[in-house]
Amino acid sequence: MLIGTAKESYRADEALFTTRPHRLWVIAFLAALALAPFGLDDYWLYLACLAAINVASATGLNILTGYTGLVSLGQAAFMAVGAYTVAWLEQETAVPSLLALVAGGLVAAAVGVVFGIPSLRVKGLYLAIATIAASFILHFVFVHWESVTNGNTGLSVAPASVLGVELTTYFALYYLIVPVTVLLVLGAANLFRTRIGRAFIAIRDRDISAEVLGIPLMRYKLMSFAIASFYAGVAGGLWAYVFRVVTPDTFPFLMSVFLLAAIIVGGIGTILGGILGAIFMTLTPELLRFVFDALSPIWPNAASALSPVRTIVFGALIVLFLVFEPRGLAEIIHRVRRSWQLWPFKT
Repeated sequence: MLIGTAKESYRADEALFTTRPHRLWVIAFLAALALAPFGLDDYWLYLACLAAINVASATGLNILTGYTGLVSLGQAAFMAVGAYTVAWLEQETAVPSLLALVAGGLVAAAVGVVFGIPSLRVKGLYLAIATIAASFILHFVFVHWESVTNGNTGLSVAPASVLGVELTTYFALYYLIVPVTVLLVLGAANLFRTRIGRAFIAIRDRDISAEVLGIPLMRYKLMSFAIASFYAGVAGGLWAYVFRVVTPDTFPFLMSVFLLAAIIVGGIGTILGGILGAIFMTLTPELLRFVFDALSPIWPNAASALSPVRTIVFGALIVLFLVFEPRGLAEIIHRVRRSWQLWPFKT
């Protein structure tokens, strides 16, 4: 049973890692992340990179939707902005890859602020529809601004390069993508220890009361859109370095639905929820593929049914979690942790 954790200062109470076992587990987890590529083949490294990219984007969406209460279905479009920015910079300039990622995030943040303006007047379903409109507007721009985006043909992306070393394998890309994602997640966790993060939560809980308390809604709503879009832009830039090509159809509207589903399944309004949900939703199609491969000897057309079944499973997961566990996977993890901490007593 966990005892002796009384806090003696506000600094201790606000610490991210509050106990020694907690800090040791975090260190062990980071060590496992650092060593994981040595035990994984290219296929699993690819999935690890893809999951990390989804974690970064889902964390940004969780800041906007989970913590600020602003529903968005345009996260994939902001990822596309970041991806196109990185692709264009790689073709036209000699900007280092890390700076290109930051630039992609900043451009996406600027675009996110523009499309976040409707949040000043509408919210809920109406705001969701406004962000859907943003997705279609940006798609139109990507198709027709041919001097920058090369239209439907898209842009090819040079390999990422760090300190003069080209990252052309999943093994090398892993050590770019995962550290960037870890920094983004830590940044999000620290954000909610600050005045800005607390203002986001106040707006989510009751925006009128937050305004009465002196929180300027316009500033903080647009700031939330900017931060979420920055995360999406960086994630889109990482995606561009993995797949090495960006087209208008690379980031479809369904990807925004996928990311929203990830934070619902993982646990909306929690940092851990964004991580768990993105990983779970990334790996679910692969698990389904293994199941259908196993069924192929007795069901020859199993592969053709994979795509529709995957869509059905995604929808069913959202409904099941909303009905039976609305707080998502994060709440299940917290319950397990509490049971261990209070053992042998009941929670």
